[in-house]
Amino acid sequence: MKPPEDAPERGERIAKFLARAGIASRRDAERLIAEGKVRCNNAPVTHPATFVGPADLVVVNGVPVGAPERTRLWRYHKPEGLVTTHRDPEGRPTVFQKLPAVLGRVISVGRLDLSSEGLLLLTNDGALARRLELPATGWLRRYRVRVHGRPDPAALAALAGGITVEGVRYGPIEAGLDAVKGENAWLTVSLREGRNREVRRVMTALHLPVSRLIRVAYGPFQLGHLPRGAVEEVPHRVLRDQLPREG
Repeated sequence: MKPPEDAPERGERIAKFLARAGIASRRDAERLIAEGKVRCNNAPVTHPATFVGPADLVVVNGVPVGAPERTRLWRYHKPEGLVTTHRDPEGRPTVFQKLPAVLGRVISVGRLDLSSEGLLLLTNDGALARRLELPATGWLRRYRVRVHGRPDPAALAALAGGITVEGVRYGPIEAGLDAVKGENAWLTVSLREGRNREVRRVMTALHLPVSRLIRVAYGPFQLGHLPRGAVEEVPHRVLRDQLPREG
């Protein structure tokens, strides 16, 4: 099914539609299309730029896709020991297995690795998740980090200019020393890119192995006093007010 020339009048691109419906991220939706698993009005979809409207019937893997619900966002206090994926090939427990079934299918905004804990944002809108993950959004991710060793204040301050670790260039990082307790120290670390295991890799490069990592804020959303393992929806008004404007 090719995108018609007058596609903009028909609705939205099917990859975005599937993301907003919580089926998959845009990238994964494009993969589903390439694998021939998406049909529209009983015809195979062959192009991710195909446009769909309210009257179109979209089917993924033989299951009809309902119209996207209103966009919702939740704060979740992720415990350590859970992986942020829907299916883990190693059989480890996942975040999504522990969530209340009433949430339905949700997507995480970014990830926290197995050993990390703290604030994880969840949404039913894959397009929103992708939007909030982009560095261009400019949202600060803030962490409380326990490290083994005695941090050098000058080395922490130098992170504001970025750092290269094993050939990977990381952007500016704000790192401050909060407390020293025996052989360990607590830091507050803030960054905007949030690459995979960025905090751990950077601290290891400073000879400060991380023993605990807690995300306490993602942009304007705070972990606060949310109990470990608890999930709480962000009021729609707050979500609307805090969302970055699309350029």
